[in-house]
Amino acid sequence: MTINFDELVRFTQSLVQVRTLPGEEKPAVALVAAEMRRLGYDDIVTDANGSLVGLIEGEQAGPMLLLDAHCDTVGIAEGVEWQYDPFGAEVVGERMMGRGTSDMKGALAAMIHAAAAVDRSKLAGRVAVSATVMEEVMEGVALKAIMDIVQPNLVVIGESTNLNLNHGGRGRAEIHLEAIGKPSHSSTPHLGVNAVHLMLKAVQAIETLPLPHDPLLGDGLLALTDIISDPYPGHSVIPSRCRVTYDRRLLAGETIDSVLGPITNLPEMASINAIIATGEHTTYTGSTLYGPKFFPAWKLPADHALVQSALAGLHDAGLPSELGTYQFCTNAAHSAGHAQVPTIGFGPSTEGQAHQVDEYILLEHLQAAARGYQGIIEGVLS
Repeated sequence: MTINFDELVRFTQSLVQVRTLPGEEKPAVALVAAEMRRLGYDDIVTDANGSLVGLIEGEQAGPMLLLDAHCDTVGIAEGVEWQYDPFGAEVVGERMMGRGTSDMKGALAAMIHAAAAVDRSKLAGRVAVSATVMEEVMEGVALKAIMDIVQPNLVVIGESTNLNLNHGGRGRAEIHLEAIGKPSHSSTPHLGVNAVHLMLKAVQAIETLPLPHDPLLGDGLLALTDIISDPYPGHSVIPSRCRVTYDRRLLAGETIDSVLGPITNLPEMASINAIIATGEHTTYTGSTLYGPKFFPAWKLPADHALVQSALAGLHDAGLPSELGTYQFCTNAAHSAGHAQVPTIGFGPSTEGQAHQVDEYILLEHLQAAARGYQGIIEGVLS
């Protein structure tokens, strides 16, 4: 069966036209389920978190290949004007405009149509396509539940790669620092201990720490994202508490201990507590996703069978794809980072299109992604 690109465009528009912040994905999941039924998926399952997975059975035995895309999006920043309705999914020239077009409802739609179009008589194995929830706040946590159900041998993440094939990606950790001082009246600051002053010394020392480098993934990063003092506002009082949050971009092989150790060993950290933040988020079904905000980096050798068979499938589909890596964190933090299941990434658009004002996807990329997913499936499971 060939892919009907007009239907693919219309389905992508229907997904973009529903608002799906983390915890509000239910309407998108309902649309995905209906489209999978229409396209003839063999089985469709929704898990306790509200994520959905559809199955395609090949006629010969073989591995389970999971294609994953999240269906939640970031919001629309207040006071920032869009030229086009972020939920209009308007086609303007060669672009479809709207929140989630690139990150990543376009990829989800392309996966669903590509898997349905594969010739099952030529498949040695099974294909699963998942629409996972809550990725924007807890990368990989919802995917774990889907993987527990389908037990994939191989995984494809659909985040943007500019139609190239990614075989690695940086991870992410959220680090909280907390300094406790002693309050006093601001007219007698010498009677107190200013928690902000304590924290500033620690921050200055942390900013000088060397960060690791990976020849494939590049440099590890450490970025201060907020600093909060208490009480706030401070009415004639020396702040007795100060908290700083760091975003740490991880490289393959890094652990909680290897990330926190260099920070906690600094002399300036003697009176400051440093921890990995804990995430706790409620899904639209009422279940709770809970765990440390430490999402590992990952990489797969370029000569791995999955990489080479997927790359061959993309080339057979007419795409001049090259190998690359993700600079941001994806659901592969679980599939490859925690579960150690061979994982690759392929998707339309560039990483820079994610979370942008007037987000868009090129229709050419949407169609090419569908051909690419079909090529990957056929290349891996032929």
